[in-house]
Amino acid sequence: MMHRPGTVRGADTLACMQTCATCGSENVENARFCSNCGSPLGRTCPNCGEAVAEEARFCSNCGHALEPVEAPVEERKLVTIVFADVTGSTTLGERLDPERLSEVLTTYFSAMREEIEAEGGTVEKFIGDAVMAAFGVPAAHEDDPARALRAALRMQQRLERVNEELAASHGVRLEIRIGVNTGEVLATPNPKPGEAMATGDAVNVAARLQTSARPGAIVASERTARAVRGFRFEELGDLELKGSPPASGH
Repeated sequence: MMHRPGTVRGADTLACMQTCATCGSENVENARFCSNCGSPLGRTCPNCGEAVAEEARFCSNCGHALEPVEAPVEERKLVTIVFADVTGSTTLGERLDPERLSEVLTTYFSAMREEIEAEGGTVEKFIGDAVMAAFGVPAAHEDDPARALRAALRMQQRLERVNEELAASHGVRLEIRIGVNTGEVLATPNPKPGEAMATGDAVNVAARLQTSARPGAIVASERTARAVRGFRFEELGDLELKGSPPASGH
């Protein structure tokens, strides 16, 4: 069953990480290459592979002339944002050592990515134990809101299977809550490493809807619910989101 809007707090984060622009995997803050796909994290010299500053014109290591960095192309787009967060992450971090926690989150993130991409969504980033995905950028579809809701349902269903694996290997089970919101954002279809693909209040609202959900539930905004057919919603009425005008939902 799905729900719509409520009151919010910020999502918990466990560590400062950087996201690989190639595969979307999380890496430690000072890593130079992605631990999952080996892609460089940040700008590098094409001649010697040395890390270079974004504004550099020549490599400080070998003197190779660098191609000028083009300013990102930004455009306004209507997208649907899915924001999912693991509940009780602080307790989870206290129970598991860093290596085992990393294994748990890697298994979780990999599974969630598969379900999001199966519906045509793009994983924007992983933040601590939270997942943010966009439907409508870089590729837009007429049914992006429906795709986003189907992805949210698939994520919840997939988590049941993931939990069977995690219970056997690490003695833990995860619960997630999900917020889904449709709105206009400033989109960068081909962002540089570290840059956001979508920015705007629509993203913030999705994150706040997520914190209003009960563990195991999905909260969708009024605009998202009105844009789809074939889904059952439970009316939540007018809910106040911190930092946003009151919103009604299901």
